[in-house]
Amino acid sequence: MERGQTGGGKVYWGWYIVGAAFLTMGINYGSRYCFGIFVRPIALDLEWSRSVISVGASLMILSYAAGGIVSGRLLDRMAPRWLITLGACALGAGFLLMSVVRTPLQFNLTYGILCGAGASFFGVVVCNSYVGKWFVRKRGVAIGIASIGIGAATMILPFVAGFAVKGYGWRAGFAVLGILVLLVAIPLAQFFMGRTRPEDYGLATDGEAPAAVSAVGAGQGSGLEPASAVSYASFFGDSRFWTLAFCFSIAVMAEMLAFVHQVAYATDQGIERLRADAYLSLIGLGSIAGRYFFGWLSDRIRDAKYSACGGFAAMALGIVILMQFRTLYGLYGYALCFGFGYGSIATVMPYLLADRFGSRVLGTAYGMLTFFVVAAGSLGPLLGGFIYDRTGSYDFAWKLCLALLALISLAVITLKGRREPL
Repeated sequence: MERGQTGGGKVYWGWYIVGAAFLTMGINYGSRYCFGIFVRPIALDLEWSRSVISVGASLMILSYAAGGIVSGRLLDRMAPRWLITLGACALGAGFLLMSVVRTPLQFNLTYGILCGAGASFFGVVVCNSYVGKWFVRKRGVAIGIASIGIGAATMILPFVAGFAVKGYGWRAGFAVLGILVLLVAIPLAQFFMGRTRPEDYGLATDGEAPAAVSAVGAGQGSGLEPASAVSYASFFGDSRFWTLAFCFSIAVMAEMLAFVHQVAYATDQGIERLRADAYLSLIGLGSIAGRYFFGWLSDRIRDAKYSACGGFAAMALGIVILMQFRTLYGLYGYALCFGFGYGSIATVMPYLLADRFGSRVLGTAYGMLTFFVVAAGSLGPLLGGFIYDRTGSYDFAWKLCLALLALISLAVITLKGRREPL
């Protein structure tokens, strides 16, 4: 029996892909989500304002968004082995070059452009779309498990980066992250990410017998993709695409504003740096629960848009806690709640795309959506830095995040189903 077939004690190859995606996305997002640890040390050492640093962070997000269009389209035509390898080399090199940065231009080119473009080739667009091609009935759980790697790494890597920065300086911290990216992502890509879709190897999605999959597809509301996926050009004329783009753009903008500025906010409140770094790890812990829960929920409810609604609402509740309780334990409560809610994004967004448009064009659809979502999200760090520099606090930034998250919690419920006319 070919490796990857189920039966006889064999493990379906899709689950190996889930494991590899878990680790690959973990090192990608975990390393980049440590950036909040570097904001204050860079500002003090190089005498830069937080607005200057925020420009680089926003450029990174924009580069990531543009790269997602290319990587997603390529994924629908090839296996992701070399996409991930290329991306890991670029991100690792960008982190290593950050250890010698001296000017804002160098910072923008290395962190803003090189790191962002590299990360897009082994981020959620590539990894979660690839996982989604190997599963249908278990798609939510599979994507949820793979995405947990982001939360797990967000728990671990802030401690690694935090100790490196405290003991050896922020330049050494970036060098450590660059080496870790190269050592983890490249071997995983070469060993586990060389196949395209299960059908190309005589396998059935979910590791089930083809007859079982066909029986499921005969039922209504099974979660299987439509018989014919929509054409690429039709995305822009589809109201469902723009509903998803609006809702997830706001969610990612709030997420990125918080991730870039939350450690600086905590230290501004008089909380010691290592303890502030630690609550980044609690966001990771909350997101682990959120990624699995919202994936599990999406497989079991009538429409996954209600999972998205719940995730956005949890993020809004986290912001309320952040605004009301400015103590260390209040920040911990915010981290768990906000992390639980934001954990839904990486799981539910590709799930809704596959459900509405089909998995054959999932890479392209996810890449296109990610461009709009992340481009809008890139305004978050810039907006946070601008508000802080003008007002001397983050209070208005948190109030704005709360209002927008409440809005999209309601807006996502208006998303049309896949069988409804446009």
